[in-house]
Amino acid sequence: MKHGKKLLPLLLCLTVAFTSFAQERYTISGYIEDEATGEKLIGANVFDPNIELGTSTNTYGFYSLTLPKDSVYLAISYIGYTTKYYRLYLDKDVTLNFTLLEGSSLEVVEVTAEKYNKIEEKVQMSQVDIPVQQIKNLPALLGEVDILKTLQLLPGVQSGGEGTSGLYVRGGSPDQNLILLDGVPVYNVSHLFGFFSVFNADAIKNVTLTKGGFPARYGGRLSSVLEINMKEGNMKEFHGEGSVGIISSKLTLEGPIVKDQTSFIVSGRRTYIDILAQPFIAAANRRNEDVDVNPGYFFYDFNAKINHKFSDKDRLYLSYYGGDDDFSLSARENFTGGSSEITAGTTWGNNTAALRWNHQWSKKVFSNLTATYSKYEYDFGTSFIEDLEGTDNDANFVAKYFSGITDWGGKIDFDYVANPQNYIRFGANATHHTFKPGAIQLKIEEGSEGIDTTVGSQVANSMEYAIYVEDEISLFNALKMNVGVHASAFAAEGKTFASVQPRLGLNYRLPNDIALKASFANMTQYIHLLTNEGLGLPTDLWVPTTKEVIPEQSWQVALGFAKTFMDDIEFSIEGYYKEMDNIVSYKEGASFLSADNDWTQRVTQGQGKSYGGEFFLQKKKGNTTGWIGYTLSWTSRQFEEINGGRWYPFKYDRRHDVAVVLLHQFNERISVSGAWVYGTGNSITIPESEHIGYNIRDFNTLFYQGFSVERASNKNAYRMRPYHRFDISFEFKKERPKYERSWIIGAYNAYNRANPFFVQQGRNEQGEEVFKQYALFPLIPSIAYRFKF
Repeated sequence: MKHGKKLLPLLLCLTVAFTSFAQERYTISGYIEDEATGEKLIGANVFDPNIELGTSTNTYGFYSLTLPKDSVYLAISYIGYTTKYYRLYLDKDVTLNFTLLEGSSLEVVEVTAEKYNKIEEKVQMSQVDIPVQQIKNLPALLGEVDILKTLQLLPGVQSGGEGTSGLYVRGGSPDQNLILLDGVPVYNVSHLFGFFSVFNADAIKNVTLTKGGFPARYGGRLSSVLEINMKEGNMKEFHGEGSVGIISSKLTLEGPIVKDQTSFIVSGRRTYIDILAQPFIAAANRRNEDVDVNPGYFFYDFNAKINHKFSDKDRLYLSYYGGDDDFSLSARENFTGGSSEITAGTTWGNNTAALRWNHQWSKKVFSNLTATYSKYEYDFGTSFIEDLEGTDNDANFVAKYFSGITDWGGKIDFDYVANPQNYIRFGANATHHTFKPGAIQLKIEEGSEGIDTTVGSQVANSMEYAIYVEDEISLFNALKMNVGVHASAFAAEGKTFASVQPRLGLNYRLPNDIALKASFANMTQYIHLLTNEGLGLPTDLWVPTTKEVIPEQSWQVALGFAKTFMDDIEFSIEGYYKEMDNIVSYKEGASFLSADNDWTQRVTQGQGKSYGGEFFLQKKKGNTTGWIGYTLSWTSRQFEEINGGRWYPFKYDRRHDVAVVLLHQFNERISVSGAWVYGTGNSITIPESEHIGYNIRDFNTLFYQGFSVERASNKNAYRMRPYHRFDISFEFKKERPKYERSWIIGAYNAYNRANPFFVQQGRNEQGEEVFKQYALFPLIPSIAYRFKF
């Protein structure tokens, strides 16, 4: 009986717990969508404030909530939409589809409704989502709205350089970001050599960036996951929107094919730098009749999507993206006895497609089956033709360089909402990769002789597989966790690499609604990007894991606090530590143009580490919105064949990074936005000393020839000046019942800061050797016209 007294309290607790789970429960499930357009709302909340239980919609607007048999009072909410309420007596499984109307509501009960999805309620940490409308209202370079440049304003995210759209997340490289457009990887996300991204904000529904604590459903990259979902198309009415800017214009059209059943959206964007430049080129050619020079450049993007509803349980989506950059230059010279012509051009771009089928198997089980296609290609060509009249000695020289990667894939994902305490996800995927790591084709003809050859790596094929399972668990009222595992394999060159990657996220509620969050994630990456540090040039090569170049790996831990103040201001502070192994870099002096046919002989593998802290304060609702972000970080790398095997700062190691973003709506017609950024200067390598030597060229006369050798510093041992700038934008809007138009006037680098873009060695007025820092962008004004109908 002595031991029985000790076990009695435990037995009582188990009995109570069993009774609570054994009582009758029923499931409410359905979809939540925009009332005006029929667009599914991602992350909308369904919440019962009386018992404080709720759930959120998934990527396709589906929700499932299991509650005890009783009277239920549901609050359905989404940021920027008016909350809706619904009462019922739950005594059986029911399907309830809700529509929400865009617009603000100041009711106190709305705050309670949105409580479920506040930052302190979420298990996930190191994740940020920014409303697309907020992105479109921020100041932009040359007035060109850019999603990736907005993400660079977040803590833990660095840009590659002045004006570029690269993402360097928590010490990682651009290839370590898994960038998904409607679930399909996009391999090159830059236009105009990195100054603009390929994503047209008018065609985008939502943007979510995860920097750490990755759930098990994600894999294949080391540093971040960027999810971008396209709009589905208006199911109710035909609408359009577009803009005309300094360097480009865009137009988006959407509407029903069959009302409430099938919809479409198409969106296009094109620059017209080539058209604007034609009068100046023609004037220059008229001044020199012997030489005719014709440069040209443009880029375009095209998005399209069809959404069809077969039934309340089955939906089909077909989405496509295509985009290209085209740069060309030709010069023709006429001379006595003949002519010569030089042409050069480069094109690069992406094509992606996804065919997805959603099916609701039951009130608790939802699946998504997807077939994917992704292709990135880069081509460069140059030619020289010399035509000599009356001779057979004409010359013809052609050189081409091409590379790329093509993926065909399939995946199946399941959501199983067992009960409010367990949200289980599991699935599998397979991808066939075809790599073209780079080849140079040469064709030379002179008279009757010629050469025609191709030098470079051959096409490589591989298969990548993955399976995963994760469970988001609520234990009691204070502890939530996401536990999962991601297993993957990569088969190439007759060898298979495999990896098992555990994932864990924790959320423990402290007093005063403060959440203590922690996470651990192990990641493996099987594909690599060979790149020279600098601009995001399209000559970067995607290559696979091989017998010589093994998979990259990382592990990351994070710890932080999160809380919502005054019901709409989210605050978080996080510390993280990350280690990376087998990361890839060119050996010193090597590049994609190396004469060595085998790219594996030009690279080396090493390790990296990054650690630091991030502060983030964000306001998403109201007339005044924006955020303040600050990052303190250290990032370094080490390769046996670089810098003498010593650790060195990564080029984009930035000790301090600050961003202050503010948007304010004065009234229905006038709004203003501004962004101020500050960052520690990028690391650089410069020569530290010069050694003078002599060669004896003639022993009889003892003639000496002098030479000098520069000795460089340790890699990235110096830094450029700190970077800072202020951007501002004003919007003047006019609304009518059937259309809306706006003028956007702004300035990039408003106080004309000469931020260093590169450093060059030279001499000052006294003839002394100096290093000069050169700026790229001064104050750049912009104006754009935006319209909706």
